[in-house]
Amino acid sequence: MTLKIPAVLWDRQYVAGLLRRYWGVLPNGGPAYSGARFERLTGGGDQAGVANYFTPADFIAVATLSVDVPVRAVLHVLEPMGSNPYSRLLSQIPVDLELVAAEEQHIAKDSPAWNLWQILRDVDGIGSVGAGKLLARKRPRLLPVYDSLIKKVFERPSTDLSFWSDVRHALRADDRMLVAHLEEARSVAGIGEEISVLRVLDTAAWLHGKDEKL
Repeated sequence: MTLKIPAVLWDRQYVAGLLRRYWGVLPNGGPAYSGARFERLTGGGDQAGVANYFTPADFIAVATLSVDVPVRAVLHVLEPMGSNPYSRLLSQIPVDLELVAAEEQHIAKDSPAWNLWQILRDVDGIGSVGAGKLLARKRPRLLPVYDSLIKKVFERPSTDLSFWSDVRHALRADDRMLVAHLEEARSVAGIGEEISVLRVLDTAAWLHGKDEKL
């Protein structure tokens, strides 16, 4: 289905304002929103040396996005019994590939990304949202953050298994107009080019949804 982007999120100055708020700093030096540390904590989940396995920092990072994974679930992923399916699948997901440039096969059902999301989702205490945010931490340019508020803002169906694909199509449409828009808003906001286009999109949508009390 088509990604339904609210008209206001096409307003560059409005989106830039949302981004500046989200990545703002409080008088005491702390972040205005803890989620602003999601991708930057310990240098990021996709940096060399840790890109293909989960670390405690990845679980702290998803906690900044209001996902509290029980310790037993964390240990299950960090210290799996026998072979490590999480690292095996992570190693099959390109680190530098952006969603706009990806082929459908990179995110389709039975792809490594999809299979990793499924096995993480099935870990007691992680669930579908937690699994998606863990993947967004490890592959921030390929896999978007998704939660109940994002779902409302984009008017997604109750059972939503095509979000990755629909975001990909939206990014590629009209000569990548959405990508250019998000990059321009990021530049105006001055939050840093290391913040992915996907993160710009989800942050703007999330904060817009909070403001609208969706």
